[in-house]
Amino acid sequence: MKRTPIAIALSAAIALSACGNKEEAKAPVAEQQTPAVEQAAPAAPAEKGLGVQLDDATTALFQARPQFSTQVGLDEKTAGGAYLSRMEDYSLESESALRKSMADAAQAISALDVSNEGLNLDNQRVGANLLNYFAGVEGFEQGYIDTWMGHTPFIVNQINGPLIDGPATLQNAQQIKSKSDAEQYLQRLVAFEAYIDNINKKLISDSETDWVLPKALVKSTLNFVDGYSAIPATEHTLVTSLKTKLDKIEGMSDEEKTEVLAQAAANVEKHVYPGYRKVAETLRKYESKARDASGIWAQPNGDKFYLEMVKRLGDTDMTPAEVHEVGLTEVARITAEMDEILKAQGYTEGSVGERMIGLTDEARFLYEDSDAGRQELLNDLNGMIEHINKRMPEQFATKPPYDVEVRRIPEAVEDGEAGGRYTAPTLDGSVPGIYWINLRDMKAVPKFDLRTLTYHEANPGHHWQIALNLAQDSLPLLRRVAAYNAYSEGWALYSERVVWEMGEYKDDPFGDLGRLKAEIFRAVRLVVDTGMHFKKWTREEAIEYMMANTGMGETETVAEIERYMAWPGQALGYKLGMLKFLELREMAKAELGEKFDIKEFHDVALLSGAMPMQVVEMKVKDWVASKK
Repeated sequence: MKRTPIAIALSAAIALSACGNKEEAKAPVAEQQTPAVEQAAPAAPAEKGLGVQLDDATTALFQARPQFSTQVGLDEKTAGGAYLSRMEDYSLESESALRKSMADAAQAISALDVSNEGLNLDNQRVGANLLNYFAGVEGFEQGYIDTWMGHTPFIVNQINGPLIDGPATLQNAQQIKSKSDAEQYLQRLVAFEAYIDNINKKLISDSETDWVLPKALVKSTLNFVDGYSAIPATEHTLVTSLKTKLDKIEGMSDEEKTEVLAQAAANVEKHVYPGYRKVAETLRKYESKARDASGIWAQPNGDKFYLEMVKRLGDTDMTPAEVHEVGLTEVARITAEMDEILKAQGYTEGSVGERMIGLTDEARFLYEDSDAGRQELLNDLNGMIEHINKRMPEQFATKPPYDVEVRRIPEAVEDGEAGGRYTAPTLDGSVPGIYWINLRDMKAVPKFDLRTLTYHEANPGHHWQIALNLAQDSLPLLRRVAAYNAYSEGWALYSERVVWEMGEYKDDPFGDLGRLKAEIFRAVRLVVDTGMHFKKWTREEAIEYMMANTGMGETETVAEIERYMAWPGQALGYKLGMLKFLELREMAKAELGEKFDIKEFHDVALLSGAMPMQVVEMKVKDWVASKK
């Protein structure tokens, strides 16, 4: 995920979108110590007034989102005070206050008179854009502001939101290295009571305006919410993950650790579980209001909301109808390429989608559906990362200073999750970037898919880009953690193409089919997202179209379609961003001829951090002019 744009003074249509992949980094640090970056871009002086205003707005954002501070690993000053024992306030009043403060800051920064060149102008453009993004869509109080995806329409849903992301932060990001850390963790568990109560009140407030999850999503969301409190508290991951961390502390006695774990289980039972049960009651209370319609158009003024999501998350001026046509064109092109490879391998019967589904029934392409099979898969993914890392210098001059590792998506939430995602490292590097893989259905992760997924989530995709972004300490913090959907997801999909151009699939036709399957998957997203939210397709029509054209299994397809139902517009960033990167690269090649250097192009695209694609285009054009 991880990324996330919106309109600013630069242009009402510049969009921002958080990485198709959420950044759940980890724990705080006393001071930010960013590892040295190889060949990092030189720092430029920032104009004081602009810098102070950006810093103040950044602190206001982190102060309202203490879990985000935990994920990034901030010092308390930057985060606006102590935060490790706090949870977020999602009440209507607090959400409105946050959005107003972000909008006011964006307006003030846009009005500043800064230098017309260099870092100052970039910081003004991108900084104001980001703050407007966190201000949400004017006229829509429903939903909440997510630090990854901006204005998210449903505060409770099956795939993300505070009920999922809050616990994930404690489990995956909050470091426990001392008894004091453990005490703050216990306080945070107590704070869950008010945290969930405010989420529930916001859910009620939205529901009273007839803004309710589609009926199919109510069902899948209840599966998660009901299941969250269905096991003994002592077995819950909020407790078991704490035990794993406590086991590594040498300064605590076994008795103290046992006492902390007992208190954690008691806090989960008393302060966490009741809230989830209350939310389940609220979902059931308003379930009768849920619509059969799958698209956001069915919500009050939902068609207007979708137009904003297309701009922000797709980072485009195209209409939904135009995006739909681009999707259809790309699906046709990629289908023809897949058909050619399949026929060359002796697969001639049925549609491309049917033949691809048939491949997933062949034992040679599958891992064993067992713990041993899952471990073998994880080992293979690490080997793929090690292999591509050795080849990265062929295309890239600047290397990020952060490590990446592979982990399985926790079983408790895997049913609603995508096939893979990425979370960023902490600023100080104490926690690596993490490439998460969903192993709920081993037929959904055939061997021929995994190389491309790994290049997308790790290197040269999300990890390479996001880790480089974090390492640019000449940039304001807000820009270092920026999540632009079309930029980040577009870059990751572009990276899949780069690895193919490097010859990685020349002796692997089935791996190349996996690459094309991944690309057509992103093209299909243009069709089904606009189909449901603009053309009023049903959930079932979208599922049928995706299965027919991608060769994906039903389990994975249903999870994907329901994801798009909860996140209107997010699925557009991948293909639209990729096409823009390819367009800019080909333009630069045509203009520069022999002077074109692919390593320089990649530095230009990456070393200024995540940006709206219009700003990327400006930078590439400036680079081309300077080379001439």
